[in-house]
Amino acid sequence: MIIVKSPREIALMREAGHIVASVFEALRPMCVPGVTTKELDTKAEEVIRSMGATPSFKGYGGFPGSVCISVNDTLIHGIPGKYVLKSGDIVSLDVGANYKGYHGDACRTYPVGLISPQAEALVRVTEESFWEAMKIIRPGVNLSDIGHTIQSYCEAHGYSLPRDYTGHGVGAQLHEDPPIPNYGAPGHGPLLKAGMCLAIEPMVNQGRRDTRVLSDGWTVKTADGKLSAHYENTIVVTETGYEVLTQLKE
Repeated sequence: MIIVKSPREIALMREAGHIVASVFEALRPMCVPGVTTKELDTKAEEVIRSMGATPSFKGYGGFPGSVCISVNDTLIHGIPGKYVLKSGDIVSLDVGANYKGYHGDACRTYPVGLISPQAEALVRVTEESFWEAMKIIRPGVNLSDIGHTIQSYCEAHGYSLPRDYTGHGVGAQLHEDPPIPNYGAPGHGPLLKAGMCLAIEPMVNQGRRDTRVLSDGWTVKTADGKLSAHYENTIVVTETGYEVLTQLKE
């Protein structure tokens, strides 16, 4: 069941989203050679708790970190640890914050030092595909149109979309209905309504779409070892379009 949020709930999610965006502001300057993924995780938790929230991911299903930190060929669910960032890496930071019972969820992929033109293009197109999808968001649009837009844009640039992981509804639960695939035919699924809160998250592979899960039960990597990028925001559908909840307001 898709839960349409009340103005009160949306206001709380707006605060959660502001906290998530604040974490990115703190972590982006830290994405430099010599920093460990554990150091990024520690800083993220410090920011989240200092703003009156708790990390959505810590302990979720047993996940040990506060943030999912995925480097290079890791698609999602990278566990923070001893890995030391080096120039040429790309690092995806998936951040969730629970503020007074409501979640914000977003991801950014950042360059570390000087990255290759190919990596730069992948990161850019992944983010661009999100904003392409935003162009169609408004009440009355079919849910599948989101994934179709993302797939069309990314595949036109020569990339692939994994099939096993999707975006999702978000609110009082970190993961709510509906699942939001990053692929598919247009014109299917439920119609968007004002008050729906959605975590839309293109996950894009440089090579094939196939993935594999490591023995830790969390880390998802590309099967061919090629790069993967991830970009996500929590949005709310409005009467006239949408509002991004996980960006700092200018």
